[in-house]
Amino acid sequence: MAVRIVDSADVADGATIGDGSSIWHLAQVREGAVLGENCVVGRGAYVGTGVQMGDNCKLQNYALVYEPAVLEDGVFVGPAVVFTNDHFPRAVSPDGTLKTGDDWEAVGVTCRTGASIGARSVCVAPVTIGRWALVAAGSVVTKDVPDFALVAGVPARRIRWVGKAGVPLEQNDSGTWVCPQTGDQYTEHDNTLTEAVAP
Repeated sequence: MAVRIVDSADVADGATIGDGSSIWHLAQVREGAVLGENCVVGRGAYVGTGVQMGDNCKLQNYALVYEPAVLEDGVFVGPAVVFTNDHFPRAVSPDGTLKTGDDWEAVGVTCRTGASIGARSVCVAPVTIGRWALVAAGSVVTKDVPDFALVAGVPARRIRWVGKAGVPLEQNDSGTWVCPQTGDQYTEHDNTLTEAVAP
């Protein structure tokens, strides 16, 4: 399947774009970025130098994904989300001279398979968003998010568990968590959720 890059997008020659991916109006993809197959980069979105994206990822309009972010397969990044990349951002050094790219250490955001980041959220690097986790819109993520966790707020805290469908799970009489949409079951141990092993 062909790659679609609209005329107003700015895609560096050194970027790698997988088959079936689409880069929309005014988006920028920097050199060394690697996008997998069937990715969508929305209007005005930014993908930094060397950012790694798996297959079937979606960056909605004006999402800012700064290097060295890593997105595994199936990650959703909502409109106007920001992934930071600096512990202590400053434009200048203490003596007032302009900082350069060599004057700081880049740190990244990692999104595991199937994770979703809601609109206008900010993920403060270094942080990892777990598999199939869901970050509610407007949240500020300052610490790692467990697999299947629904987090919300400033700073973001876990408020529920969600399954692969993104729907909040319900606990049955045996203590197992069940997805009301798919019927998939999950077990909780020490604040960690895992998929139940089929009998």
